[in-house]
Amino acid sequence: MKTTHIFLAVLLVTGLSSCKKFLDQKPSNLGDAPTAIKTPADAQVVINGLMRSMTSSSYYGRNFILYGDVKGGDLTIVSQGRGLDPMYTFAHSPTDNNYGGFWSQIYYCIAQTNYLLTAIAKIESAGSITAYDIYKGQALTARALMYFDLVRLYGKSYTDDKTSFGVPNVITEIGPDDQPLRNTVEQNYVQILADLKAAAQLLSKAKNNGYINYYANLAIQARVYLTMGDYPNALKAAEEIIGSSAYNAVYSNTEWVDSWKSQFGKESIFELTIQPLEGDLGTASLGFYLRRKGHDVGTVLGFFMASDYFINRIKQDPNDVRLGIMSYDEISATRLGAIYKYSGSTTLSGDGKNSSTAVNIKVIRLSEIYLIAAEAALPTDKLKAATYLNAIRKRSPGLVPATALTVTLDMIIDEKSKELIGEGQRFFDMIRLNRSITFNDEIGAITPPSRPKTIDRSFYKTRLPIPQAEINANPGLKPQQNQGYN
Repeated sequence: MKTTHIFLAVLLVTGLSSCKKFLDQKPSNLGDAPTAIKTPADAQVVINGLMRSMTSSSYYGRNFILYGDVKGGDLTIVSQGRGLDPMYTFAHSPTDNNYGGFWSQIYYCIAQTNYLLTAIAKIESAGSITAYDIYKGQALTARALMYFDLVRLYGKSYTDDKTSFGVPNVITEIGPDDQPLRNTVEQNYVQILADLKAAAQLLSKAKNNGYINYYANLAIQARVYLTMGDYPNALKAAEEIIGSSAYNAVYSNTEWVDSWKSQFGKESIFELTIQPLEGDLGTASLGFYLRRKGHDVGTVLGFFMASDYFINRIKQDPNDVRLGIMSYDEISATRLGAIYKYSGSTTLSGDGKNSSTAVNIKVIRLSEIYLIAAEAALPTDKLKAATYLNAIRKRSPGLVPATALTVTLDMIIDEKSKELIGEGQRFFDMIRLNRSITFNDEIGAITPPSRPKTIDRSFYKTRLPIPQAEINANPGLKPQQNQGYN
């Protein structure tokens, strides 16, 4: 019997309704598993499990967010051999440092959504519909987000070559002998948008802390459309959020630093909960990987720190309020390279749970939506673009506000870097815009043989390899391996 990691993920879903280990389950396509979902409360249990799975260290709990900043040039390393430095050096191959946890964990989460959607479809066919709408909407939106993340990890940018290989679209429950092949990038995006549009009409506009609501769906739509270069639809989605009564004000300068000390603030559109006794990664947490070496008991190493390029950017204004969430790093007592967003504060206050590591992950904040709106408006309405940009640029009170005559894409992208450092966006922005990324190798005298100092999206290692273990289990993927890894 052939079983790939995708299908192990399918089998693992049976653990949602059983105390047995997944290896004890009979191989099946889970045809009878959805009978475990009989009430909305059962569906809520699956959603809870899905949100928890998304906080894995192989996904939003650490690696996915680090990936976006480390590979985008906003973070650097002072020494190799500390753990995740192959992200920085691009030392990837199908067998080594392939970060296959992205593939297996995200497909595991997708299997959970498919499990729930199959169950809801069976319930709906029996005549019960509306009671499950919110769970169906959350599952569809989450699946769209996960495919969006997967295709950006393994496929070329939509604006580069949408006909190239993306990832397998798996949107139904499948059996262990099924071996789906890669769809195109365009086919992935078609599915992503179909899920988002179907879900939007099912979701409530009320805030739903720790879960997905209508506005979280819109925020993901804004990200997706921006990545596709579809500026009108990106702007439309962003402006609906900005114009809502639920999310209509970004943090003031006096509020911004302390916002990291609390959960579910007014800017939080989609935030994943991490509890001290459930999902807390401790010394393997995102916060620990960004702190200064030796700050706190334990074995914190200060794996990553802000690059000179980022520090020079944010220090354009010494009074930038965002410097308040940074502290000196291991290089010197004056270099502000340590980032404390996911420690709550530079004093390790956490976000209200008496833990400096069980800190919620803010997947999408309102500030990002303003910056999406600014970029999307730029080609047609520079005044509007400047207005949206200045709502965030004001966090650097010493900088001159943008105007319709001075606003540029560089200003918007630089502001996005400053605002979202430690939130995993920089690399994906640079790739979709085909900007060059230069790495601060001289900080640690790093001379990686696996990448040049400056890259752009033509460099094949900006896409991860399909893990060799996956190819061994599904040989049809071998001729579909990303170019350069063959």
